[in-house]
Amino acid sequence: MQIDARGLTFEVRAGGPADGDPVLLLHGFPQHSGEWDDVTPALHAAGLRTYALDQRGYSPGARPAAVEAYRIPELVADAAGVLDALGVPTAHLVGHDWGAIVAWGLAAAHPDRVRTLTAVSVPHPAAMARALADDPRQKARSSYLALFRMPGKAEKVLLGLRAAALRRMLAGVGDAARVARYADPMREPGALTAALNWYRAMAGADLKAVGPVTVPTTFVWSDRDAAIGRTAAAACAGRVTGDYRFVELTGVTHWIPDEAPDRLAEAILARVGR
Repeated sequence: MQIDARGLTFEVRAGGPADGDPVLLLHGFPQHSGEWDDVTPALHAAGLRTYALDQRGYSPGARPAAVEAYRIPELVADAAGVLDALGVPTAHLVGHDWGAIVAWGLAAAHPDRVRTLTAVSVPHPAAMARALADDPRQKARSSYLALFRMPGKAEKVLLGLRAAALRRMLAGVGDAARVARYADPMREPGALTAALNWYRAMAGADLKAVGPVTVPTTFVWSDRDAAIGRTAAAACAGRVTGDYRFVELTGVTHWIPDEAPDRLAEAILARVGR
């Protein structure tokens, strides 16, 4: 369905019992709301109502041109605005990758809107900023950011040869059909640029500005994540003052919702209390 919020039109996949406790699901780069398709059946069976959002830049009707329009405060405001438009005053919040950054930001800024938080792969933004500044290994893991922030060049590299580099990056999500499910929409005019604008608008000050999280929180990290190292993951605990759980998935890469949906659903349900 389509939801109008903040002058933009967002695509939202709704599912589960209409009267179930609401869960807002936020995807990462370079995916879309479909990354939750293997996770939501368990949530629906537990009586939860899910709303998987195609975020700013991913929904064709929510694709502003200016890089500054993709700063973290704007992304957080989108999530709150979609909840408003859905008539949902409070929700359980789940985010993966960039969706986790948005989820951390929403939980920190608007704890009255968030019942619980399950952040997946990416730790609290302030913990991530600290690791980027102090941990040489995390700096090396994040070296791809320099390319992603280069207008034009990143698009050329990722989309060349029928998006061969983008497909290689997505190899961990599963078979060729699943890779294509995420890579093909990025080949549409303007789509990849909008998605990369999240990186181009990212500022260390915005990461550091995300305050401590007081709501009950679970952080799910996988030990084969090429992008996020253990130092950043471990530092996450110091940014949560509410009840906190750290769930480590062994033998799993960055693409947790695709690669380990059952284990992720288990962690979400344990946090939600189902």
